[in-house]
Parts: sequence; C-alpha cells; structure tokens
Amino acid sequence: MVTVNRGPIDEVLLPAVRDAALAGARPPVPPRPVIGQSWQRVRLRGLDPDRGRPPAPLPTEEIEHRRHSSPLAELLPQLREGLAGVVDADRHLLVVTDADGLLLWREGTRPVLRSADRLEFRVGAAWREELVGTNGIGTALVERRPVQVRSAEHFVRTHHAWTCAAAPLHDPRDGRLLGVLNASGPAASFNPATLPLVTAVAKVAEAELRARHWESVDRLRTVAAPMLARLGGRALAVDRDGWTAAVSGLAPVRRIALPKGVEAGRVWLPALGLCVLEPLPDGWLVRVTEPAAPAEAPPGRVVLDLRRPREWTVTVSGAAGEWAKELSPRHAELLYVLARHRSGRTAAQLAADLFGDSSREVTVRAELSRMRRTLAGVLGRRPYRFADHLDVRLLLPHRAEDLLPASRAPAVLAARRAAAQP
Repeated sequence: MVTVNRGPIDEVLLPAVRDAALAGARPPVPPRPVIGQSWQRVRLRGLDPDRGRPPAPLPTEEIEHRRHSSPLAELLPQLREGLAGVVDADRHLLVVTDADGLLLWREGTRPVLRSADRLEFRVGAAWREELVGTNGIGTALVERRPVQVRSAEHFVRTHHAWTCAAAPLHDPRDGRLLGVLNASGPAASFNPATLPLVTAVAKVAEAELRARHWESVDRLRTVAAPMLARLGGRALAVDRDGWTAAVSGLAPVRRIALPKGVEAGRVWLPALGLCVLEPLPDGWLVRVTEPAAPAEAPPGRVVLDLRRPREWTVTVSGAAGEWAKELSPRHAELLYVLARHRSGRTAAQLAADLFGDSSREVTVRAELSRMRRTLAGVLGRRPYRFADHLDVRLLLPHRAEDLLPASRAPAVLAARRAAAQP
C-alpha cells in the first residue's frame, strides 16, 4: 500500500507544522498520520531535531560482506533501469539499503553525492529512525510500506532541503524484509510520480526474485526426483529455505519449517517428526525416520522474542531439539495476543484485537491456518491458543514504543499505552 497525502500541505507551511508539533503545540494543520506518528516515535527517543545523531559508517569489510550476502545485489541493474524514466540522474540519488537501514549502494552525480556526504548519507551509514529521525528509509522500515517524506516532514532540520521516496523490498519466499529502495532529491524539484514508480519498481524486483527462486527449485527437482525414486520410503527434497522440490511416500507439502542454522544429521521437524537431513546442491534431502508424534515428544517451551523493533522470532524447543522461525508483522501480532491470553481467543476476538473489527474472522482464520502448518503441536484452536502443556515465554522491548512499532492493532496500541504509564 502506498502512503498518500490526505491533501498535500503547502511546502511553505510544512516548517510551521513541524515546529508546532515538536513543541507540543497545536499545528496550523495536522501532519499526515504516517509523519505525525513517526515524529512522536522519534521525540520519545530524545533525538536532536536540529542535528540528529549522525551515524558512523561501517568498516569497508563489513559493507562488502553485507553486499555479497544480499539477494539484492543481482537486482541493481534492474532497479537502476526501472527508475531511469523519472529520476533525474543529475539531481537525484538512488539508494539501496539492507534490512537494518544500512546503505549498501548509492548512485548519483558527484555534486549530488557531495551534498549527501554532508548529511552522512553515505555507503555504510545506517538511516534508521532512531538515528536520523523521520526519513524515507527509516520510516519505511518501521511502517513496512512505501513512504514519501517531503522537505520539512523530515524530523531533523538539516534534511529539509531533500525529499525522498522509499519502498521496502521483501523476499517473496518467506516475506522477510531484505531492504529498502529509495530515491532522494531536491525538495523543490521532486516529481510527484516518484513514489508510485519506486513502489512499482520494488514490486517488479520482488517478482524477479520469485521467478529466480522457482527456477532454482526446478533445478533441484531434476537432481532430486531420480534420487527419491531409487531410495523409496518417506522422503522429500527441499531447498535451503524449506520449499519442496520433490517428494516420495508423503502427501505433497509446499514447504516445511527448517531449523535456523540447519545442519546435516538428525533433527525434529514440526510437520514430520524425527528426520535425517543430508545435503543436496542448494538444498536438503529429508528422510523421515519416525512419524510426527506430538504425544511422544511434544515441544515443551515457546519463546516469542519481540525485543527488536524490526525482527521478531518464535523459538520452539523440547526433548527432540530446538528450532526458530522469523515472523511477519501480522504473525508477530497474532502470537503476541495469544501469549497475553493463554486461555485462548475466538476468531472474532482476535479480529477485534488486530483490526478493531470483529467481523474479519475469515482473515484471522486464514492467517492462523498458515501459522498452524509451521507451528504443529504448538497452536490449538476452539479457541485459538498456545497448547496447554507449553511453557510460553514472552520477551518484550524495554521501551513501550518499540513493541511492534509499526503496528496499529488495537491490542498492541493498548499495551503500549499501558506500559508507558508511570
């Protein structure tokens, strides 16, 4: 979803709106909700609105490591070409970051790069909200959606000469945030079409990643299918992210949850039980040694870790081992509510918790169905809840505003307000 103005505020009026809002006074007109909410988050962190907290760039070795490990590296020509039609190369800057808001690549003319350098807008610098205030990159990371920040909508005054349009880039295999595509340029000459274009280019890039993924699964299938036919028994071949390429002796499954930091050997998998993993080119051969039997070796502990503002995990452990999974924002919200309500919630109650609308039961059931495929033996239903035998640990951030910071779920908003009260 693209963030759109409710009615653009005149550029001349924006500084007065910002100054009043930051002083706690009533602005002449309200800022856009996405901007006002960002200002509030940044104010609570005590950031200097005149200078910010200029980030120190990472060492060159770390930058190169992140570049080489990023799936976005191969998409740079496509991103550059997609934005060429509207981004003025003489006056604008193209930037690609990782999921931490660290600038991995930037392109522009020397005068533009020199202007960016004066703001520490350089490769290796982190442009998260808590460091540099409201900006296209940092705010898009928090909101998990495309955002444009115009001139004085930036929290830090020294950024007011710029306008930026940014869109998150996600891994289509698992929804994981990979980084942000950002175009920045002079506020006075910024093209209104830039945000829709940046958003469209990001979607095309994600589609390219999806196509490349399925090509790699097809390649794995050509290697694994004959092997499974010879082995017999119950087995399947999956890529490194658990997507199924071939299966034998089992009902077809689209994907299985692999442990974080998976290694060859015996492992307990939620949907299959005890298995033996053997390496394949770009994947794993999974041989089922015992059927899934939660009654024999049920998971004993679940740790829901929401301490980081942009990365959340659920870790399941028991007698058969331990595995972890990164969560999408919606699944993090759902598990948070269920961790707070151990007796369970109906679909209608969860719809009210997440959307403020108890009629959205179908959406809730669909999301929980997806989660139950991964969290077999962990989530129960009627009502939806964590299984009664589990020890559920909920790890929360120290600051109330860092709890799922982009969430607008009523249950999360209420928890933030309660935690912030003295």
